[in-house]
Amino acid sequence: MVTTPPAPAVERRHPVRDTALTWEPSERRVRGKKGETLVVDSRRPVLVWEPGRAVPLYVFPRDDVRTGLLRPAATPDTGAHSGSTLFYDLVVDGVTEPNAAWTFPVAELAGHIAFEWFERAGVGPDHWYEEEEEIFVHPRDPYARVDALRSSRHVQIKIDGALVADTRSPVLLFETRLPVRYYIPREDVRLELFAPTGLRTGCPYKGTAEYWSVAGTDSEAPANVAWSYPDPVPAAGAVKDLIAFYNEAVDIIVDGERLERPTTGFTGRPAGG
Repeated sequence: MVTTPPAPAVERRHPVRDTALTWEPSERRVRGKKGETLVVDSRRPVLVWEPGRAVPLYVFPRDDVRTGLLRPAATPDTGAHSGSTLFYDLVVDGVTEPNAAWTFPVAELAGHIAFEWFERAGVGPDHWYEEEEEIFVHPRDPYARVDALRSSRHVQIKIDGALVADTRSPVLLFETRLPVRYYIPREDVRLELFAPTGLRTGCPYKGTAEYWSVAGTDSEAPANVAWSYPDPVPAAGAVKDLIAFYNEAVDIIVDGERLERPTTGFTGRPAGG
């Protein structure tokens, strides 16, 4: 009797180690502003990945930072960033934002300053640019990729057993370390079953999303289960105004085959996370 060996487990890995502070230089010009005030302008930024954090951040040579806007932190958030002990408050137009900047305690990054991003932490510069393009939430990871491809697959979405979307012209969005997202033309979605929530979230790879929840109170689907990008960044332009659903929370049938619900960082909390 011949037995077929089990298929190998699929692990969504990142080439940067998750267990160590890692960095590499970038050749992009990066600027950060607080309102209209320029805080940093660098052609020598360094990308840093902290252990246990999924996205990178930038650090900048001290000479590229307007250090006159920084004050030693009144209450330093010691240990918040890989054992860092030297933190700064950012002061712009008389407003102080605590622990908006810091230095990493490693010799190779001596003389460099890191900043929080306002959209993620609620402090720090609130407008960031790579070259002349504004970016949002966090720096774009050079090891992450987003491809939005038009498809002829037959995609159906069911929630609570009811068919809520059915299309043969989806756009499939492939994003590093995430399951495929199926974006569906609005005319193929039963939008009368949903209600907009007013939630907005930003993504450096796709833009700003708006969300819908299932209308009423009887659904088992979590809030903000569907989303769309009304004005995506150019690289994701194919998903403009199309609607996607969290694979983790709905039933997706592709060419007659129901997909298993994946387990990701969004499982159990897809509210625009």
